[in-house]
Amino acid sequence: MIGRIIVENVSKKFKIRFKKNQSVLARLTSLFSGREPKKTIHALKDISFEARKGEIIGIIGENGSGKSTLLRCIAGIYDYEGKIKVNGRIISIINLGVGFHYRLTMKENIYLCCSLFGLSRRKTKEVFPSIIEFSELENFVNTKLYQFSSGMKNRLAFSIAIHCSPEILLLDEVFEIGDERFKIKSAGKIKELVKQGASVVLVSHDLKMVDKYCHRAILMEGGKIKEEGKAREIIWQYKKSSDFFAN
Repeated sequence: MIGRIIVENVSKKFKIRFKKNQSVLARLTSLFSGREPKKTIHALKDISFEARKGEIIGIIGENGSGKSTLLRCIAGIYDYEGKIKVNGRIISIINLGVGFHYRLTMKENIYLCCSLFGLSRRKTKEVFPSIIEFSELENFVNTKLYQFSSGMKNRLAFSIAIHCSPEILLLDEVFEIGDERFKIKSAGKIKELVKQGASVVLVSHDLKMVDKYCHRAILMEGGKIKEEGKAREIIWQYKKSSDFFAN
């Protein structure tokens, strides 16, 4: 079976500015020349894995282990070394609410975002009632988004994405949105998409949610894949590490 996502030997480096002990003259020179000291951070190191049709993969690990960077590479937000191949319509929910125009109404934003995700106006009109119902924002259809709370905007963004027929869904801490009831409802919708053949890759610190809903898990450490396998087994490996219990 051809993988929905194929990641081969992917690496990602960042160059960041840093301060070091310098004389006043050296500091002034670097300030005016624009040549501030930089160091290279290896965020991802030779990552390879495959996501198949109809499965949910959870990516777990400490902060700074490379989880979100990997998701952004798959989404095409970052450039990288190596190869990533995606087979299908890809929708990423990495920065919830990105793409919204806050001076437009909720209705106008739904049509705008759906067009960005590749839906026709006719199809958007068809799924519009379901987006509204799922987001539980029926009373705010004609309200401008700058009046929405962050939670309302997050629910709307998630609802739009899952109703745009994704074949590949990338999620970064999406289960942080809403109350516990809405989290469970969101997870149920994701499972429904997977039954229809979608592939889901999610980054989460919610190990209970990963254990409950993910078929496989990837444990990252220091920009590398430390372990990969059945979700429950990988979570157990993570919990056994001293770093986990120290946090």
